[in-house]
Amino acid sequence: MEEWVLAALRSADHGILVTVAPDGSPRPVPFTFAVLDDRIVGAVDHKPKRTTRLARLADLQRTSTATVLVEHYEDDWRRLWWVRVTGSAAVHDPADDAIVDALMAKYGQYADNRPAGPTYAVRIEEVRAWRSSDQTS
Repeated sequence: MEEWVLAALRSADHGILVTVAPDGSPRPVPFTFAVLDDRIVGAVDHKPKRTTRLARLADLQRTSTATVLVEHYEDDWRRLWWVRVTGSAAVHDPADDAIVDALMAKYGQYADNRPAGPTYAVRIEEVRAWRSSDQTS
């Protein structure tokens, strides 16, 4: 993986987690994440949700795979980029402490609200990425 891709993943403030619903349709949802070793990790946290029985967790458990899309947009199109990661996925319930620690290190919002729900991880197995050819670093 190119260095800029890993740096982009580590610095991004959020991404889109895409799982596969039982009918085969994609189920994209915005999420906060961290990079931990060779995985992109997330957790069920305190942000309001309609239910605690999250479809994304059921999808991950059923298919053991997911895709993560992270992108940067701004009016200066010379600075555009995107990264798509696909890989095997797992749900950890109870939460994996290393995942929670990685999320807490990245997001100050978790200082007073440590994620207490299940955690999940997508192994970085296939990476597709693009950035404007005007970028040199």
